[in-house]
Amino acid sequence: MKRPVPVESASASIDEKIKELGDWRGKTLSQIRALIKQADAEVVEELKWRKPSNPAGVPVWYHDGIICTGETYVNHVRLTFAKGASLKDPSGLFNSSLEGNVRRAIDIHQGDTVDEAALKDLIRAAVGLNLKGQNKGKPKPKPRRASSQRPD
Repeated sequence: MKRPVPVESASASIDEKIKELGDWRGKTLSQIRALIKQADAEVVEELKWRKPSNPAGVPVWYHDGIICTGETYVNHVRLTFAKGASLKDPSGLFNSSLEGNVRRAIDIHQGDTVDEAALKDLIRAAVGLNLKGQNKGKPKPKPRRASSQRPD
């Protein structure tokens, strides 16, 4: 079983990933990261899904569950909200993965302007959804019927 990267080293690894990108994608990821931290002071960063094709891994932001991930591609930066389909998006930020039943994403291309206030609202809504889910108890197990003894 893989162990999660410690928070301090995850943040340092995200810093390194941004630095290594060294282009508009790094600047965009850095901007998104700052907005997430402004929207939720209790956010925790992790780096997940490291593999040979992506040794730097994927930044993930948590608060009582995944809020979102920040993936970088050649032509865009994708911010994927784990429970995006359950979030209201009055500003229409979601523009990718719209057909899914659970996730929604925001693809940011070079030159795009991010609506910072709307993104912070979306982050806060995602945290609220996570917190609401944490307050629910686990589903109660169905009662089992007493086993009947079969006559021999």
